[in-house]
Amino acid sequence: MTAQTLPKTGKEVRLARYVTDQPSREDFEVAEVEAAAPTAGNVVVHNRYLQVTAVMRDLMAEDPGLPMMPGYKVGERPWGGAIGVVVASDSPDLAVGDTVQHLDGWTEYSTGPAGQYFKVEPAWYPGLEYFLNQGITAYHGIADVAEVGEGDVVFVSNAAGGVGSLAGQIAKARGAKRVIGSAGSAEKVAYLTEVLGYDAAFNYKDGPVAEQLAKLAPDGIDVFFDLVGGEHFEAAVQVAAQGARFALGGAVSAQTGDAQGAFPRLDIMTGIIRQIVIKPFSTYHTPEQIQAWNQHFAQWLQEGKIVLPHTVVEGGVEAAPEALINLLRGAYKGNVLVKIS
Repeated sequence: MTAQTLPKTGKEVRLARYVTDQPSREDFEVAEVEAAAPTAGNVVVHNRYLQVTAVMRDLMAEDPGLPMMPGYKVGERPWGGAIGVVVASDSPDLAVGDTVQHLDGWTEYSTGPAGQYFKVEPAWYPGLEYFLNQGITAYHGIADVAEVGEGDVVFVSNAAGGVGSLAGQIAKARGAKRVIGSAGSAEKVAYLTEVLGYDAAFNYKDGPVAEQLAKLAPDGIDVFFDLVGGEHFEAAVQVAAQGARFALGGAVSAQTGDAQGAFPRLDIMTGIIRQIVIKPFSTYHTPEQIQAWNQHFAQWLQEGKIVLPHTVVEGGVEAAPEALINLLRGAYKGNVLVKIS
């Protein structure tokens, strides 16, 4: 076995109780855990960044209803994306100093079988935080589900978030004629058009979504990449062009306590007449898909075709709960990460 000097303990954040509405600090607890040397076939990873995403709120319910994504358990740490460096290894597959990506969640030190950790090359990206992007979800929804191509008019809801901020750029890279985004502040609207290359954007708080969208897409939308649900979904149906494709990847309005977000009204007759194709898709991805996306993303970054909006929250693992709370309040732009060290 090879190892760097390990501390006696490390910190992790645990779920203190199931979340029924919006999460609060009282829903979490910080615990000290032993940072023991690995047993045969295992490694110890010192995490550098943790990922915070909106779907974590769903997984904190007692019954999340997401069969492909196991819910969190009270007394255990939330699982989720993280990246770190191997500091102890008793496996021939990973060596001390290797950089690895994994799903072991909100902890300073992660210990487990080497097969749970995916080795990455830091040289691929400008920084380690780039590995924890949500681009694979954006790419799958835009390319595989909605099949965006030349000449499409695309509408992305929650366009300034971790997924939406990349979805619009990917749509443009695939030849979309016009990409429109919605966000929750004037600052974010300007960010979409001035930094991320959206052709148009609007603040959904400024008026009815259907009215604002119709003005920006007078001939209708060909693709709707939905991360919100609720009023956004209903508006997209009204503004849909003939044969429009809807890719449903999230429902932030439901995650933030809006009952309509969970159960938007569907104008069936309009859907039939316009032959709208509605395809929900999973945000769960295989290691092979993640590896393929990392390679695509690295190339696009080098070619200057895409940028990664992200917010890094300082404060160590203890800052993760507050980061999630603020994410659901719409306080951040792009991908949200917590810096461990």
